[in-house]
Amino acid sequence: MIVSKAKAGISKTTRKEARVVNEAYVVTQNRTDAKSFAVTEKPLRAHEELFKGYIENLNKVAAKLDTVDRSLANSNHSEFRSLKTDETFNANAAFLHSLYFDNIGMPESSIAIDSIAYLRLARDWGSFDAWQEDFIACGMSSRNGWVLTVYNTFLQRYMNVIVDLHNGNVPIGCIPVIAVDMWEHTYFRDYLKDKKNFIYKTMQELNWEVIESRIKRTDKVAKIYGGEL
Repeated sequence: MIVSKAKAGISKTTRKEARVVNEAYVVTQNRTDAKSFAVTEKPLRAHEELFKGYIENLNKVAAKLDTVDRSLANSNHSEFRSLKTDETFNANAAFLHSLYFDNIGMPESSIAIDSIAYLRLARDWGSFDAWQEDFIACGMSSRNGWVLTVYNTFLQRYMNVIVDLHNGNVPIGCIPVIAVDMWEHTYFRDYLKDKKNFIYKTMQELNWEVIESRIKRTDKVAKIYGGEL
């Protein structure tokens, strides 16, 4: 649901002058037709507005980073540090929401036992049911954040991870293939405190065609890193 357009330029100066590197990017939402059978229409549309806000804020931060004075950067208090932390927060929020909306909304969701997605998840958890049990446990453990299935390029296997907020406990070297939003605003109107029922309903509408495509692309990355296929 996101298109990222990057622009980069380097202005050459005399030998006595410093080279100025100017980089900018603009992120746009290329469609606004998220579907879900796990939540009702009103909270779903409000959720899309939050998604839009993260994109807008990310673009504002990116623009400010073009002109911020990097010579004043420090670890205690500086505009550059604040912008960089805001960049990570809003970038993660925007792209996690994109992953989430793209991999839900499939009525009568099903996964073929001979699909790459099924085979990879069953391989790394011992069975597909074990992956589901672990995924649900991660969702229940999330503190206003996300549950993700990712491919870890260091461990060379898939794993489920808990991300708090948008930027807490994010593992490095990981490629997300399944994302479910566990912020309370996602489910509270329809489920109140019943997180588990929300997770069950969402897993029943996962779009396994989208997930299959992600895992096939990730297999190519795994091959580069020397992982087993």
